[in-house]
Amino acid sequence: VEEESGQELGLDRSTPKDFHFYHMDLHDSEDRLQLFPEENTRMKKEVVQAEMANESRGAGDGKAQRDLQEEVDELVHLYGLEDDHELGDEFVDEHMPRTAVSEYPPYVMKRRDPAREQRDWRLSGETAEAEDLGFGGWGSAGQCQDLREAYRYTHGRASEEYECYVIPEEEDEEEAADVFCVTCKTPIRAFQKVFDEHKEHEVIPLSEALESAKDEIHKNMYKLEKQIIEMENFANHLEEVFITVEENFGKQEQNFESHYNEILETLAQKYEEKIQALGEKKKEKLEALYGQLVSCGENLDTCKELMETIEEMCHEEKVDFIKVISVSFYTNRLGKFLKAKTDVEISAQPEFEDQTLDFSDVEQLMGSINTIPAPSAPVINPQAPNSATGSSVRVCWSLYSDDTVESYQLSYQPVQDSSPGKDQTAFTVTVKETYCSVTNLVPNTQYEFWVTAHNRAGPSPSSEHAVYMTAPSPPIIKTKEIRSCEEAVLICWESGNLNPVDSYTVELTQAESPEASGVTESVVGIPTCESLVQLQPGQSYIIYVRALNTGGPSVRSEPAAVHTIGSYFRLNKDTCHPWLIISEDGLTVVRSERRIPARELSSSDTRFTRCVAVMGNLIPVRGHHYWEVEVDEHLDYTVGVAFEDVTKQEDLGANCLSWCMRHTFASSRHKYEFLHNRTTPDIRITVPPKKIGILLDYENSKLSFFNVDLSQHLYTFSCQLHEFVYPCFSLENPGCLKVHNGISMPKHITFY
Repeated sequence: VEEESGQELGLDRSTPKDFHFYHMDLHDSEDRLQLFPEENTRMKKEVVQAEMANESRGAGDGKAQRDLQEEVDELVHLYGLEDDHELGDEFVDEHMPRTAVSEYPPYVMKRRDPAREQRDWRLSGETAEAEDLGFGGWGSAGQCQDLREAYRYTHGRASEEYECYVIPEEEDEEEAADVFCVTCKTPIRAFQKVFDEHKEHEVIPLSEALESAKDEIHKNMYKLEKQIIEMENFANHLEEVFITVEENFGKQEQNFESHYNEILETLAQKYEEKIQALGEKKKEKLEALYGQLVSCGENLDTCKELMETIEEMCHEEKVDFIKVISVSFYTNRLGKFLKAKTDVEISAQPEFEDQTLDFSDVEQLMGSINTIPAPSAPVINPQAPNSATGSSVRVCWSLYSDDTVESYQLSYQPVQDSSPGKDQTAFTVTVKETYCSVTNLVPNTQYEFWVTAHNRAGPSPSSEHAVYMTAPSPPIIKTKEIRSCEEAVLICWESGNLNPVDSYTVELTQAESPEASGVTESVVGIPTCESLVQLQPGQSYIIYVRALNTGGPSVRSEPAAVHTIGSYFRLNKDTCHPWLIISEDGLTVVRSERRIPARELSSSDTRFTRCVAVMGNLIPVRGHHYWEVEVDEHLDYTVGVAFEDVTKQEDLGANCLSWCMRHTFASSRHKYEFLHNRTTPDIRITVPPKKIGILLDYENSKLSFFNVDLSQHLYTFSCQLHEFVYPCFSLENPGCLKVHNGISMPKHITFY
């Protein structure tokens, strides 16, 4: 729209009172109409406030809302915006409160070009409202449509420098799954189990499915780690095989080259020897033939000379011829020559002798090339788990397939200690397999082994030394030190081995079970020679102990029987006063008439020296414990409990570390005191008890005494049992106390 169009429409170009219109292109650059306010207008505020009023909960009454809605509808009709349903979203005042702005859709801000904001058209609000044009007086219907489209396109322009585009709000996120369908193996929402196709499927909580998946992943990771370790070990073994094969073939190449060079040297030596022998024979024959040839030539010359002389003599006169022959030198010479035997045989025959060459040593060398070489060094394996007993070990090794072996020689000796001057004797065993079970060994002892391979070419180098260990000897259970209660047992044992072991295993079998021969429970990895094992109440068990080291477990120890009926303990001899004697079964304490002088008793932190007392080895387990003490009504005694560190130079009940029942008999009168820290309540007992029941209740911090024969409650202490306490028994004069334990608590016993 140009300036002429503004005049044609009769627009007032004065300063507007209500709002402003700016040029905006509908699509690109020149064709878009710019429509954007420069400042906040009354119309924007009214529209935004109307929208906020409609969306706010509890803001204003019904009449105000209707008036505001009518005003908004009037403005919409006035400006021809009936088709725009989100008017409040399109006009956003840049000075609106943040709470109001947050209710509107987000905007994408784009930098605008100020040069494109040069042209503007101003429309007088008062004139427009008075004439109720509805944009009808402003150009054609197409221009009004363009303006409405431009208005929809802007969607909340905020300033001259930024264009704002409304981003549609995302739909609410789907409700998160809270259960897991096991059948479909997928997370679902809980209501889908009731109404959806998962109705008949097995469903578990999502947390349980997550834990199950984690456990499965951990198991798979463990399997993968195990497989990785196996593959790494296999790869290391292959690498060793590769290196050994390479070394073996290198040795064979060197061996072949050595034999080849030796054969060449032997052949060259034989060649020289034969050539020299042939030369000597040749020289000998030629010299013989040459001498014979010279002799033959000399004889031939002599014959020719005699022939010529004889011919000359034949031409002489007969008389002269006869004279000459009779006296001639030549006649004598001829006679001698004819009498001499001429050697006409060849001294050296021209035929060549058959020169047979002796290649036996060469053949032997050639044969040695194909001889099997000495084997390479075997690789002795580390000790396998559970491959040993207390007196034997199974040793294994490896040899590669390209080595020919006729036998193996396994050597071993105990691992030497640091003591100098001790030479260990090595023992040797010859076998044909790649394993050997060596017997007659010492339990729980380390031995070092090494092996060599043998064939007709000789022995191989020795393998590396490997240390194997025999299994331990079985432990020895201390049956007299077993302590138990209804929920547990404390078992002790001796190692039975000179050298320390890695750990111990306790095996339990229910004695009355039909599967008594099988192990019902095992406690493994016990580092010391005692173990506190949790059990079921009212059962009988057979207990075994094994010792373990790298060689494997020992055989079972001798069995020990345990009953979880009541609390079972014995008297502790380490705390016993020297004037007291404990019976063989550890349940009776006796004070005799004979006394050791007091000056000979030395003070001790573990043994009673002033108070003639002894403590019991009660199992250190919380809960409740019950035992009974058989007493003589004419005997002065004290029974109760005390902490382990109670002062051994004071009487029981004389401090805050012990709680006791004390009885004294004098002048046919019985006096009973329940002592703690030298205080006692005023309690009268009319019937002297012959058997006293004692109930220690850790849960309620109570210690109760009962007359067993009368099923009578005597007294209950409220104790501060911050540590474990132990039964204690004292005799003030000669007599005995007998302890009954390992019994069920009587029905009349109640917790006070």
